[in-house]
Amino acid sequence: MHGKRRHRLWELGLAVLLAAPLMPCLVHAQSSAAPAADSEPVPTDEDLANTNCAIGEEKFLPGDYYYCLGTQTYGSHRYESAQRFFTTAASWASKPAQYVLGIMALNGDHQPVNRPLALAWMALASERPNSDFQKAYQTAYAAASASERKAAQELLAKMRPIYGDSTAAVRAEKRYADGMAMLTRLSNSGGKYCMAGAGNSADPVTDPASCPQAGMVVKVVDAAAVNVFDGWVGHVQVGPLQQVGPGAKTATN
Repeated sequence: MHGKRRHRLWELGLAVLLAAPLMPCLVHAQSSAAPAADSEPVPTDEDLANTNCAIGEEKFLPGDYYYCLGTQTYGSHRYESAQRFFTTAASWASKPAQYVLGIMALNGDHQPVNRPLALAWMALASERPNSDFQKAYQTAYAAASASERKAAQELLAKMRPIYGDSTAAVRAEKRYADGMAMLTRLSNSGGKYCMAGAGNSADPVTDPASCPQAGMVVKVVDAAAVNVFDGWVGHVQVGPLQQVGPGAKTATN
C-alpha cells in the first residue's frame, strides 16, 4: 500500500514536508531530511491533494512550483503525473524533487525498484555543500552493490548535464533573476502585482487595485527561493527593497 510506504519515508527521516502558504498569493513548498517531530501529524493524501499551487510562481521559481504540483498530484493518486512534475522540478534545480524521485525509485513507489536510478537521483540531490540529503545518500550508497554503484555512475553521467546544478541551478537562477528584476522595477515605481493562481481560484482577482504591492511579492518570492537555491553558492537573494517614488502601476500574470 502506497500510504504505508510513504509513511515509512517520514519515519526513516527521508521526509518531504507538506507545502504550506507563506501568504495568500504564493505557496512555499518545504522539504527536510530530518524526521518529522512526534507532535507533527504526517500529512495525509487529502492534505497533499489540497496543496495550493499558484501558477504565477512558475515565472520566478519553476522548481518550487512544479514540486508543489508533484506533491498535489501525488496526494490525488495521480502518480505518473506526480513523477512527471517532480522530474520537471528537478530540471529546475529542486533538490527536494530530486530527493523524492530517488526515494520513489529506491522503494519502488508506484514503479519498479531501481536502485541505480535511486542512487543517481540522491547523488544529485546531495551535491551541494552541507546538504541535508547527504546522509541519506551515503546510507543508500553503502547498502548498494558494486554493480549498482557502477550503473548509478553511468546514469549520473547522463543526468548531470540536465539536472546538475552546473546547468539546472544556473538556468533556474536566470529565471528567478529576470522575474525579480521585473518585480523590483514595479516595486520601485510603487506598483502592484497580481500573481496568477493566488488566492481563491473560484473567485479570481478582477480589480487590480486589490492586488498586493509588488514589494510585498518580492519579499515572499525571495523567501521561497530557499526551496530551490538553499546551499547553492551561485544564488544571491534580492534583499530589502526601497520605494523610490509614488505610482499606481499594476502588473498581472
